[in-house]
Amino acid sequence: MGRKNVLWADERTLSKDISGKVYIVTGANSGVGLETTRQLLKQGGHVVMACRRTNAAEEVAQSFSGLKGSYKAMRLDLADLKSVREFATEFLQKYDRLDGLACNAGLVTMGGGLQRTKDGLETTIGVSYFGHFLLTELLLDLLKKSAPSRMIILSSVVHAGSKKNRHMVHLEDLNYTTRKFNNFAAYSEAKVATILYAMELAKRLEGTGVTTASVHPGWARSNFGSGGNLLIRMIMAIMRPLTASMSDSNEEAAQTSLHCLLSDDAPKHSGAYFSQSSVLYSDKVCKNGGWPMTSPNPNATDMDTAKKLVDASYDIVGLKKN
Repeated sequence: MGRKNVLWADERTLSKDISGKVYIVTGANSGVGLETTRQLLKQGGHVVMACRRTNAAEEVAQSFSGLKGSYKAMRLDLADLKSVREFATEFLQKYDRLDGLACNAGLVTMGGGLQRTKDGLETTIGVSYFGHFLLTELLLDLLKKSAPSRMIILSSVVHAGSKKNRHMVHLEDLNYTTRKFNNFAAYSEAKVATILYAMELAKRLEGTGVTTASVHPGWARSNFGSGGNLLIRMIMAIMRPLTASMSDSNEEAAQTSLHCLLSDDAPKHSGAYFSQSSVLYSDKVCKNGGWPMTSPNPNATDMDTAKKLVDASYDIVGLKKN
C-alpha cells in the first residue's frame, strides 16, 4: 500500500494527445525514467530512451507492446563526456525536433569512497549534474527551434538538508579535489546544483519558448542504491517492505516529471522547483510538496551562485559560453 497524499498529474494532462512530439528520457530503462517513458508512449509520444545499457532498455521496452507511441534506445553514458557528445551528435543527425528533455538519471555512490568518472569528475555530481549540463547545452538550439519545449532535471528532497545544515555547492572545489569526501553530502550537493541550473537556464531562455523545471519525484521504490556493495544491497532489500507505506511506486514517483513535461500550468513557472510530497523533508511546511514550491534551502535559490556554477560548468565540461 502506498502513501495517501501522493500528488497526481490531472486527467487532462495524462490524456493529452502528444503524437508527433519527441522526448528524451535519460535513465529510461528503470524506475521513474521507465514509468515516465511508459506514460509518454501511452499518449502517443516518441521517446528516445537514453541509457548506458541499451540492451536493458530494449528488454523493458517489450512491455510497451500496444502503446500508442514509439521509442528508440540510444546509448548515453553520463559518466563519460565523450559519450554525451556522441549521443547529442547522433540525436541531432536523426531528429529535427525535441519537445521535451527529461534529465532523469542519477546515482549516489554507496561504499568504496570517492569515485571518479572517465573525465576525473566526482561521480555523483558528474552523472547527476555535469553530464546532464553538457547534454542540455548541446541540445539547446534544437529545443529553441522546437519551442514551445521543456527541459526538466531531477533533484531530491535531500538537497534541502535541515535548518542546522543547509547543503550548498562548493564552487571552489566542486569535484572533491581537496575536500574530505562524504557520499551523501556529495549527493545532496549534486541535487542543489540541478536546482540552480534549472533556475539559471530559465532566466537565460526567457522569451525563447523553452521552459525548465527541477523535480523531486518522491521516495521511489526503484533500484536506487543497487550499485552499492553487497551489504548495502542487503540492507536496502530488508528495509524495502518496512518503508512501503512511506515511499512511492515508480508510477507515483513519475507524476511530478509528467506534470512538468505535459501540463499547461508548469511552463508558467519556468525555473521553479516542483516537489512530490515527502516524509523526508525536515521542514514540516514542505512535507506536502508543491507544484511548484519554494525550496527551504536558501543555497538552492541564489541566482548569483547559479550563474557562477554555470560559468564554472562550461569550463569543466569544455564548452565555450555563447
